[in-house]
Amino acid sequence: MKEIIYSDKAPKAVGPYSQGVKAKEFIFLSGQIALDSQTGEISRGGAAEQTRIILNNIKELLAAAGCGLEDIVKANVYLTDIGEFKNVNEVYAGFFGENPPARCCVEVSALPKNASVEIEVIAAARTD
Repeated sequence: MKEIIYSDKAPKAVGPYSQGVKAKEFIFLSGQIALDSQTGEISRGGAAEQTRIILNNIKELLAAAGCGLEDIVKANVYLTDIGEFKNVNEVYAGFFGENPPARCCVEVSALPKNASVEIEVIAAARTD
């Protein structure tokens, strides 16, 4: 059984996929790029600014599922320039406390809409 996660406070999907899906005790969010939730336009800010926008959008999607950033158990970060790792890390660290999720970070050749960063997450669904 799966439940589709949707929030109008986060960007709409730009393809044939859901913003997120809850399946049993997990929430799987689709990869997020730095889209403005109202206009659908990509931020042309640097990787740090894009990371901030993405994590705020992820926060909104998790809220729609009754969860928060603290419920993320795994994150995958995709960068078009691994040289931005430090800048992305500084912003990323500000969103998580002392117990951040497991994570991988890889450089890719390109991302949709020429984004510099894409982040996808898996969160534990709250059962209370």
